[in-house]
Amino acid sequence: MAVKKLRDGKKIVGTMIRMVDHPGIIQIAKNAGLDYVLFDMEHGTYDVQTFANMANLAREIGLGCFVRIPELSKSFVSRLLDAGATGIMCPMLSTEEEAKKLVEWSRYIPIGGRGFGSLGVHTGYGNLKTDALTFMKEQNAETLAIAQIETKEAVDNIEAIAATEGIDVLLIGPNDLAISLGVPGDIMNEINVNAIAKVAAAAKKYGKVFSLHAPDALLEKFKDDMQMVMSGLDIGVIANGLKGIADKFKD
Repeated sequence: MAVKKLRDGKKIVGTMIRMVDHPGIIQIAKNAGLDYVLFDMEHGTYDVQTFANMANLAREIGLGCFVRIPELSKSFVSRLLDAGATGIMCPMLSTEEEAKKLVEWSRYIPIGGRGFGSLGVHTGYGNLKTDALTFMKEQNAETLAIAQIETKEAVDNIEAIAATEGIDVLLIGPNDLAISLGVPGDIMNEINVNAIAKVAAAAKKYGKVFSLHAPDALLEKFKDDMQMVMSGLDIGVIANGLKGIADKFKD
């Protein structure tokens, strides 16, 4: 699984899914060699049941199944974890307090206070094969808490966010970050790049994983800092593929 690979110090590569709601996308991603997919419930239209169907298959075939929640709330975090998510990404996470809430709702004791539900996608709909304490320890190790850094406030607070126990990944959202920093649409602007570099440095300092979901130019610039890469979006991948057909065969 992607989370174990990440915790073993290896790089993982995946993409974001926002539109496709057929479970076949899970098998396609796995067959293509990706380590994970991240479902976008912030800008996408997925509901919990659709996600659970996807996550059930992802777990069966060993593909990481992460989700970007619409907002930071106990309801979204706990329900989507029980629905099978192996990673929760919170958008616009900007303060230490928000980081602690994400940990509280996504981690079992002793790190957090996640509610205990023993039957669901996350347990393969079967009874626990071990005692509760061992199960919770294993789940804590097999689940990622991802702070999406995409505001000036988050960059200003990055030391405290990065130092928060239980936060695993600091993932940059470069477009919203550029807007927040006053350079909308210019993700390669020096102001934006310097802010990203500050986050990368904090991740390294506190032993967190640094990540970007960005175009190739920005991914290339920070390739030596990243252990988790997210490239592309299902809509763009499909659009580019279809355009390639049109460009190749039309006069």
